[in-house]
Amino acid sequence: MTATLEKEAPPAPAGAPEPRKPSTRKRLVPYWLLLPGIIWLLVFFALPLVYQASTSVQTGSLEAGFQVTWHFQTYWDAFLEYWPQFVRSLLYAGTATLLCLLLGYPLAYLIAFKAGRWRNLLLVLVIAPFFTSFLIRTLAWKTILADDSLVVDALNALHVLDVTSWIGWTEGDRVLATPMAVVCGLTYNFLPFMILPLYTSLERIDGRLHEAARDLYASPATTFRKVTFPLSMPGVVSGTLLTFIPASGDYVNAELLGSTDTKMVGNVIQSQFLRVLDYPTAAALSFILMAIVLVMVTVYIRRAGTEDLV
Repeated sequence: MTATLEKEAPPAPAGAPEPRKPSTRKRLVPYWLLLPGIIWLLVFFALPLVYQASTSVQTGSLEAGFQVTWHFQTYWDAFLEYWPQFVRSLLYAGTATLLCLLLGYPLAYLIAFKAGRWRNLLLVLVIAPFFTSFLIRTLAWKTILADDSLVVDALNALHVLDVTSWIGWTEGDRVLATPMAVVCGLTYNFLPFMILPLYTSLERIDGRLHEAARDLYASPATTFRKVTFPLSMPGVVSGTLLTFIPASGDYVNAELLGSTDTKMVGNVIQSQFLRVLDYPTAAALSFILMAIVLVMVTVYIRRAGTEDLV
């Protein structure tokens, strides 16, 4: 039985210089590179957050001035008064996120696996809405969903509006100024945020896994259920978060496409800040929304079983 002896490193020749340790300046280079990003986060994220937190516990008026009195009752009063808007915001955002997933997944799958030389063109078309203003894109839906538009006529012909009227999302033959209009605007505006993470996740899947599934006589449905969808879960999680979080705080779609009965909590916050000038209530509503979304996101990520976000 042969034993393998580990060879010891030969001793350094006498008089050879010792290896240099990196200088202090070189060791600090990574921290200097991180410094601009840290300053940016402190100035434009942390400091405004601290300022809004202090505003939420103030009392007073714009004329007399606001003072920090640690009045936490503002949170409870704001929630009790505007809880329907919170529920409505989460409902609209959740519905739009689900629609974005149902619409975006097939398109992302097509671009990743079937587009071939048309892949780059399709990706450009996905991000094309970003070439125009968010406001202009939303205003365009007022024309698309107008009472005499072709879209509304087609929905009437297919009796879709009968179903949506029954569940309270439209009013008779009218789509504009209803919950359905707000959800349509949210879905359209945030759809690219769903497609791009899904495409990135699907594009990273090794094609040999699909070949192996076919070699094992798996049907296309089984291959999708056992291979494609589980491996694309990071994209699903990322896309749903990138869609749901901004949609839950959005106010532009509800303002332009909805009515007084479809106002979301973002509209209330905007109104409290700019019209009512009740800054403590507006700040408290913002923190309540942030807390609710943070809890929902944490639970969702844990339930999804993946933290490998794209």
